[in-house]
Amino acid sequence: MKHDTAKQKQNGLFEAMKGKFGYKNMLQAPRIEKVILSSTTGSIKDPKRKALIGDRINKIAGQKATVKAAKKSVASFKVRQGDPVGWQVTLRGERMWSFLEKLVNIALPRTRDFRGIELKSIDAMGNYTLGIKEHTVFPETSDEDIKDVFGFAVTIVTTSKTKAETEEVMKQLGFLFKKIDTVK
Repeated sequence: MKHDTAKQKQNGLFEAMKGKFGYKNMLQAPRIEKVILSSTTGSIKDPKRKALIGDRINKIAGQKATVKAAKKSVASFKVRQGDPVGWQVTLRGERMWSFLEKLVNIALPRTRDFRGIELKSIDAMGNYTLGIKEHTVFPETSDEDIKDVFGFAVTIVTTSKTKAETEEVMKQLGFLFKKIDTVK
């Protein structure tokens, strides 16, 4: 089976959306620029556990994550400026598309009690942020120890100008949204 290239997938988004939004040019249609995976290590002091989280993020993303440092010192959390507080990786191009395909077709259906994703997670700039509660839904992270489960955030950055455009892009990618009950 031949995989579509990133350009073919963007063309597919344009073809699917041009009738609904009246786009005449492919450059008018929203594109997915990047996908950002981020996880915080929080109050974890064990360096082995922090390294484990970084290793799992690397396996899920398919590329090396960077350590994010604290921007400010916060005495009540016992965090000093420059202390490592999490991991982040930015995906673009083919890795981004393969991750999105894996997220939609494998990880989200494996999530316990999955009933769709929230529409309210679309921000004013047209980006979508999704929280994954357990990293074990990804097949790369076959865990022996259930105590090492952590969550992370997936941010899909688009060039959409409105929430409706972002919602349509997400539908075209195969994301399922929760049904909203209007009757109370």
